Amino acid sequence: MKFPKLSIAVLLIAAIVSCTPKSKDAVPVVGFVDAFEDATIAQAKDGFVAALKANGFSEEQKNVEIKYSNAQGSIPTLTTMVNQFVAEKVDLLATSTTLSTVAAIQKTKTIPIFQMVSPTPDRMKVTDASGKGPANLFGTMEELNYIDTSFAIIPKLLKPKGAQLTIGMIYNQSEPQSADALNRIQGLAAKLNVKIIALPLNSSADAQLVTQALLGKGIDAFFANPDNTVFAAFETILKSCNEHNVPIFTSEAGLVQRGAVAAFGADIYQWGYQSGVQAAQYLKTRKTDGLTLEMVKVRKRVYNAAAAEKYNIAVPADYTAVK
Repeated sequence: MKFPKLSIAVLLIAAIVSCTPKSKDAVPVVGFVDAFEDATIAQAKDGFVAALKANGFSEEQKNVEIKYSNAQGSIPTLTTMVNQFVAEKVDLLATSTTLSTVAAIQKTKTIPIFQMVSPTPDRMKVTDASGKGPANLFGTMEELNYIDTSFAIIPKLLKPKGAQLTIGMIYNQSEPQSADALNRIQGLAAKLNVKIIALPLNSSADAQLVTQALLGKGIDAFFANPDNTVFAAFETILKSCNEHNVPIFTSEAGLVQRGAVAAFGADIYQWGYQSGVQAAQYLKTRKTDGLTLEMVKVRKRVYNAAAAEKYNIAVPADYTAVK
């Protein structure tokens, strides 16, 4: 097959450019990968960028370039985005939510990955035979222990309509952290004499239908699982629950700002900020020495005053009202 001379020249130039190593003076490039559009999750990117700036790296100063891509919930798009960043040989990858982190881990073993809004490597099922996570994975992770505090408060604040307090949940079978959280809560519920009714939700488009099905089972409260699908569909879930006078509790502080009654969980902005501090250290030294995957440090007990008033719930004094 013959190619026009111009096409061959263009291909040669492209190949030369892609193989040319970056100069030491080149502006470092951060490839930021977001799995989906969500007001709460977006706070992680804001925190990450703020941490870079606080440590001397900003696009205003033209000493870093942040290439941002959002997959809008599409796995094929997410894969393409990560492949593109890897092909471009970005200096580091910043990944927000589990899907982005796993996609990056699958595509590169050399580019440092700074995760946020993602769980421990074992919960993402990315550990090796010895139980170690990827050597190029850094940033901030979360475990399941904090969920106990968020869930255990519900029976202290609510009286059951019937003989037993019944709490509804939605979970995504394809998300490891969602299924793990459900298993954790079911074990805790048994100890607290609470009944759990859980229904699967694989797409935020089905949120209204599944939520209505849960509400039809006479639940006393809804627990918003740490699940990307729940995040994306939260306003739909909230509207249905409010119409049926069913309060929502959660382990995610950001969802309290959006209408849940209370939560004990990670501050999403600070989660991103913590990962950004690590990323800035790497940009300064170009070494990962001393960097490790850290547990998220900032967790908050927060409540929504309007939601608490609507359901006549007296929130403990150690919870702070969101603004």
